[in-house]
Amino acid sequence: MEVINTIGRRKAAVARVYVSTGQGNIVINRRPIENYFSLPTLQYIVRQPLELLGVVGKYDIKVNLDGGGFKGQAEALRLGIARALVEINPESKSQLRAAGFMTRDPREVERKKPGRPKARKRFQFSKR
Repeated sequence: MEVINTIGRRKAAVARVYVSTGQGNIVINRRPIENYFSLPTLQYIVRQPLELLGVVGKYDIKVNLDGGGFKGQAEALRLGIARALVEINPESKSQLRAAGFMTRDPREVERKKPGRPKARKRFQFSKR
């Protein structure tokens, strides 16, 4: 099998995912997943699509992750892995969509407006 590459995004995080057949190794920015995501909950988020389809030990996954925080990176990686699994087996798309792994979360940070301290916050109003 050739290498399948997809992109997953969440907030400011971008995950470029390369999937090939192998023993189930997940390498993120040249580091194993256990070193990159130290929290077990984040490792669980990344592995969710693989566990749902029952293909945990079948594919080697190499990832370039950039931007955002660790939670956003984990969710971007989950979307990228789900998209790659759909390219490998299109019948699995309905299962992944039902679990919510195929939907890109569109929420982004609202920009700061001029004359205000933040996007929506106002400076304190003083009558006198």
